[in-house]
Amino acid sequence: MRAMNIGKAAALALTVVWAAGCSTTNTSDSGSMGADSAATTQGASGSTMSGTSMSDVKNLANVFYFDFDKSQLKAEAVVALRGHAKYLVANPSASVVLEGHADERGTREYNIALGERRAKAVARVLTVNGVSSSQIELVSFGEEKPAVMGHNASSWAQNRRVELKY
Repeated sequence: MRAMNIGKAAALALTVVWAAGCSTTNTSDSGSMGADSAATTQGASGSTMSGTSMSDVKNLANVFYFDFDKSQLKAEAVVALRGHAKYLVANPSASVVLEGHADERGTREYNIALGERRAKAVARVLTVNGVSSSQIELVSFGEEKPAVMGHNASSWAQNRRVELKY
């Protein structure tokens, strides 16, 4: 049991170090990003906001996309999530629902679990940045609420996501 706790602490520490390293990434050449990455960073320029009002949060991306069968956040998503964390830390009465989604491939049970892993990945970034776990609610819809109807790679890419709802 103690080994598991040490392992979790090490993973958390590595996440913090990785996230800190991502903050110095130059994003000025955004023309080379793929469609998923560009959608992930929509509004991310507001992540250096000086205030912590809801209007500042509305300028941030609130949908974060994932690669096929993955629950690892992209670096651009971490930048935007820091802005959300800043708002939530400054407003302890505020709360957020993290809705995890998957595309239609895979069994219903697998996709529910994948949506939950994705929502937990977002929650980890928020809590590492000081958000209380009592402010965060996780929900997984799996494949049940697609953003786009379709049976092709483009539709699937838009359905692999976590949505933040205040």
